[in-house]
Amino acid sequence: MLKYFLNFSFLLAGAFIATAVCGLPAPSSLSSREKRAVAPRATPTPAAQQRTVIVSEANRPSTTVVIDAGHGGFDRGGIPRQLVPEKTMNLDVAQRLKAVLTAYGYRVVMTRDSDVFVPLGTRVAIANSYRDAIFVCIHFNAAPRRSASGIETYFYSSQSLPLASAIHYYVAGGAPTSNRGVRRRGFYVLRKTTIPSVLVECGFLTNATEANYAQSASYRQKLAEEIGRGVRERSLVASTSAANRLAANNTGVPLQPFIDQTHYRDPDLARSKRGKRSSKSSSRSTSSKRKHSSDSDSGKISKKKKSAPAQTED
Repeated sequence: MLKYFLNFSFLLAGAFIATAVCGLPAPSSLSSREKRAVAPRATPTPAAQQRTVIVSEANRPSTTVVIDAGHGGFDRGGIPRQLVPEKTMNLDVAQRLKAVLTAYGYRVVMTRDSDVFVPLGTRVAIANSYRDAIFVCIHFNAAPRRSASGIETYFYSSQSLPLASAIHYYVAGGAPTSNRGVRRRGFYVLRKTTIPSVLVECGFLTNATEANYAQSASYRQKLAEEIGRGVRERSLVASTSAANRLAANNTGVPLQPFIDQTHYRDPDLARSKRGKRSSKSSSRSTSSKRKHSSDSDSGKISKKKKSAPAQTED
């Protein structure tokens, strides 16, 4: 009897187990939440985590601009008896240009950010220390002839012409004064720099009308914005063949024609040469000095007139 009872118990237990097993849901009927919970987690690859596009260093445009505010400190700039000090106007426009370019995302380096004198060699050294930068020198013009007026932009090397074209195109186009054009000339800071370099003459402080413009904060801001626009859009400068078409369609920036003035003597270089000559002359003998002093006045005058460079307004 006990044997039959145990067999019945085993059969009953087996029936319950079969029912439980048959009642389990099939794997395909698991909910999506349960599937996510039990699914193996794949380790993410770096490519899946980082999708930033990296631009080649060679394809990036220059992002550093070295701004040089002309003159400074004891070097007032301009010509004698000039009422508006050039060094002050230069620095103000340069600082405004710094703010404009910084807002564009450029890195800006100033050769001077206050009223101090910086030698030309130091300015050039600062510019050349940034290999992939561009150099923008800010000046205002002066001339003995009070009616002289207008905007000029200077460059020296061929790699600087697109930058000079873009800056002059916008500055001269936005200024309510005459356009004196782009000029190639061997100023020290243009000739000695190894990066694209320009010197912008923002008007004549010896001209009453342009001096009034320059003393207006809104006008100096306008100059800074136009120079900044030229820096930003220098890559849009077109070739000579497309210049007329682009100018007509208002697309791009036409390459500007220029006047070659490289035969003019650089006054900065002339000053250094005069310094060398004066040091050499101090070592001459007394007899040599007496010999030169015996020259006639008419002879000295004729020699001076022969060697004097042409008068210019820059």
